[in-house]
Amino acid sequence: MTDTYDYIVAGAGSAGCTLASRLVQAGKRVLVVEAGPADNTRFIDMPATFAKLIGTARSWIYQSEPEPSVGGRSLPIPQGRTLGGGSSINAMLYIRGQPEDYDGWRDLGCPGWGWDDVLPVHKRLERNERLAGELHGSAGPLPVSDPRYRHPLSLAYVRAAQQAGYRFNDDFNGERQEGVGFYQTTTADGERQSAAKVFLRPVAGNANLTVVTDALVTALTLENGAATGLAYQTPDAHNHTASAKDEVILAAGALATPKLMMLSGLGPAAHLAEMDIPVIRDMPAVGQDLQDHVAAPLYALTRKPVSLLGEDRGFKAMRHGIEYLMFRRGLLASNVVESGGFFDTDGDGRPDVQFHVLPVMIENAEHGSVERHGMELNPCVLRPKSRGSVRLRSRKPGDPIRFTTGFLSHADDLALLLAGMKIARAIVRQPALREVVSEELAPGKADNLGDKAIIDHIIRHAKTVYHPCGTCRMGTDEQAVVDPRLRVRGVPRLRIADASIMPRLTSGNTNAPAIMIGDRCADFILGTS
Repeated sequence: MTDTYDYIVAGAGSAGCTLASRLVQAGKRVLVVEAGPADNTRFIDMPATFAKLIGTARSWIYQSEPEPSVGGRSLPIPQGRTLGGGSSINAMLYIRGQPEDYDGWRDLGCPGWGWDDVLPVHKRLERNERLAGELHGSAGPLPVSDPRYRHPLSLAYVRAAQQAGYRFNDDFNGERQEGVGFYQTTTADGERQSAAKVFLRPVAGNANLTVVTDALVTALTLENGAATGLAYQTPDAHNHTASAKDEVILAAGALATPKLMMLSGLGPAAHLAEMDIPVIRDMPAVGQDLQDHVAAPLYALTRKPVSLLGEDRGFKAMRHGIEYLMFRRGLLASNVVESGGFFDTDGDGRPDVQFHVLPVMIENAEHGSVERHGMELNPCVLRPKSRGSVRLRSRKPGDPIRFTTGFLSHADDLALLLAGMKIARAIVRQPALREVVSEELAPGKADNLGDKAIIDHIIRHAKTVYHPCGTCRMGTDEQAVVDPRLRVRGVPRLRIADASIMPRLTSGNTNAPAIMIGDRCADFILGTS
């Protein structure tokens, strides 16, 4: 028996939860199918413990093919696999990106997606505890707040960056993104505010909403080229089908959404033939144009044992837990990536590098044990020119995808990351950090370290910032996968609402843009925009 709904949403991530909530509130019968389990763990609610979820049942660990541009390494890209998706396991940074990002989308053939179009959507979604006015909302459903905890190493970094000549910025979503400071986060009262908690949970008791977790979507169902529903498997190995009276919306993310498209016969014809999948519609751009923020770490040792190393063990962990449970304050209220900044390396007035600063070393691959107190400064390329791609490994839905990130395959990205690493090395040598840092562990101790040594370090340690996008891009040209109202071109009753539709990666963390995309999709469906 096939259950019938008005709308089916495949994926309960940032965009999917936002979209489903709007549809349910409008009186539509909605099925949400999520591959992972429910978000019922304290490690999601406590901001500082998100790293404990990576590698568990609540995350996917996508592994790229070996890539020559990063020394032949295979790179992991963790993604959310629970209600809330990435918003349940990320560092909670609230960054919209730059106005030029969205104006660029508009100019690439996406009318209605310029800054003046999306700013009102960001504002109506936002409930900022401190900021208001022309650029911020204070009455929306999504809480945005300042850090409740600031680690001494984060404070030292912000002071050192100012000593190096960079301006302090208390609002990275304000008039100017450039500068250094502390990130605002999607938290409230010391707790994570995931898309599942903010958007899906308030309608959980609504009879119009059905949420199925631990369910792997295996393919879309299509009739005469139009989407009619989807098929999915549950852990008991049972196969299920669900029918959509109106539309199916894919919101599985930039790595899983193109996989579902191709498994359903919507993708590059030659590749589908190679996988022995009947071609419903030849769509060469599905799975192409994968973009992600690429970063590389500067590792610095601290003079004293003041980093986060060991704070999750024994008596220290118990003390932090009691403080958090009683007051929602202290270390566990930290999002860990408390500080950072945006840097304009070429002087054109538009930042092209972002820093994520961690008061701990979480990776130390070629420099001995990670059991050393230190910190990381992680510059990343905001608008990379390198591109990757997503392909099927087989026609079996449970098999992992075959993909490449393309990291550093464009020379400009490597040059920009080199410039960012030089900024990081200058900051770590300022008095405020000299007081607490004993030495730069990597790229190297020497003040006059040559470019080759820094580049070698970057290639060995380049990594994702967990922001894949672009694999089902939006546009009005013949190669675009979705049109500006997020309808899949040539496939009636099918839309996509997640980061895969971005024609270009936004300049900053992608959770806020993904939520905005979900909300705009609801506008298009409901006729409110």
